[in-house]
Amino acid sequence: MSPRSEAESSPDRGNVNAREATLPLVTWEEHAEREEARYADALERMPDEPDPRQKQLVRAAMAAGGAGLARLMQGRRAEAVGWLGRSAERYRESWQDAPPESWGRLIGAVKARVLAGDREGAEADARWTLEQGPAAAGSPVALYAATLAELVLGEDGDAAPLATRLLAGSGDAFPADVAEALGALAASDASGYAAACASVLASFESREAYLEDIPVADTVIVLEALAEPRGIAARPRSDLLPT
Repeated sequence: MSPRSEAESSPDRGNVNAREATLPLVTWEEHAEREEARYADALERMPDEPDPRQKQLVRAAMAAGGAGLARLMQGRRAEAVGWLGRSAERYRESWQDAPPESWGRLIGAVKARVLAGDREGAEADARWTLEQGPAAAGSPVALYAATLAELVLGEDGDAAPLATRLLAGSGDAFPADVAEALGALAASDASGYAAACASVLASFESREAYLEDIPVADTVIVLEALAEPRGIAARPRSDLLPT
C-alpha cells in the first residue's frame, strides 16, 4: 500500500486531508492469521475461575477485533463481520466478572458492532451499555461509553451533554479531539466534525504503536459510521483506513 496524503473534502465540510505520513508496509494476511491464532489460543486455554477467565476473555476479544480489522483492510468484509462479532461477544461475556470501572469493555463491544456495520447488534449493545450506568460513573472512559451508546441509538439530545462533560474532562485523561468529534456528531456540526475527525486521524498517523499491532484508525472508522446517517461524513483517505 502506498502512503496517501490527500483526502476527499467538500467546501461545506472543511479540509479533512490526512497529514502526510510515512507508514510501514503492511501484510494484512500475516496480521489476520496472527490474530486468528491468538484468538484460538485464548479459547483453548480458557480458565474456569472467574477472574482469570474474564481476563482471558478480554484477550480473546482483542485478538478477534484485530483479526476483524485486518480482514476489513483486505476488503474481506464477510470475514471481518464474523471476527468483529466474536470480539463484541467476548467483551460482553467478560463484563460479568470484570473489576469495577471496566468501561472499556462496553466501548469495545459497541465499537466492534459499529465497525462490522451491524446496526441491530450495535443498538442492542448500546442499550446494554447504558443499562450498566456509565453516565453516572462520570469517569472519562465511562462518559465515552455513554456518549457513544447514545449516538449509536440516535439519541443526540442525550449524547450532547455527555460529550460536553467528556470534553471538560479531556486532556491527559482523554483525547480532546475525540470528545470534540462526538460533540459535533451530536450537534450535526459538519465543519466542527470535519476538523475533529482530521485531528483524530492525524493522531493515529503519528503513532509508533497500535493496539494489537494493527495499524488501523478504528476510531475514525467508527466516527465516520456515525457521521454518515447524519449527513456530515468527512470521508478522509489514509493508509490507516479501508479503501
